[in-house]
Amino acid sequence: MNGEQTTVVKQCAELSASGRIHFGEVVGRLTTAGIERYHADYSRKEITYYTPEGQSCVVPMAYEDAPIAAAFSAAQVEASVRQSQRGEIMYPQFTRQALAAGCVGYFVQLTGKCVQYFGRNGEIHTEWFPGAKK
Repeated sequence: MNGEQTTVVKQCAELSASGRIHFGEVVGRLTTAGIERYHADYSRKEITYYTPEGQSCVVPMAYEDAPIAAAFSAAQVEASVRQSQRGEIMYPQFTRQALAAGCVGYFVQLTGKCVQYFGRNGEIHTEWFPGAKK
């Protein structure tokens, strides 16, 4: 991963964690920088960003300690996604709600235009970007 890409992923992680930019802006910045996908791991508190060439950069996640619920609720994750899309919550609030919904992590597929949320027992909930072709 080149220096510019590393700078962009670190800036996006920090701005998002502090609630200063919305998910759509994160997607735009990362896509422009040539990032293909990223994986947020709530258990390890880190995000790994990937380029199409397989290079990666790991950035620590900054969020308040909270337990991850034992049961996964796709409905709760979906409700939080909708709140975020409407601009009602920012990433810090989204993270708290995702943890309460039993989400252990997620993959953002920038080129595939979707996010896959995971529960601890292998549950998966997919959310498509607005306007994405499924």
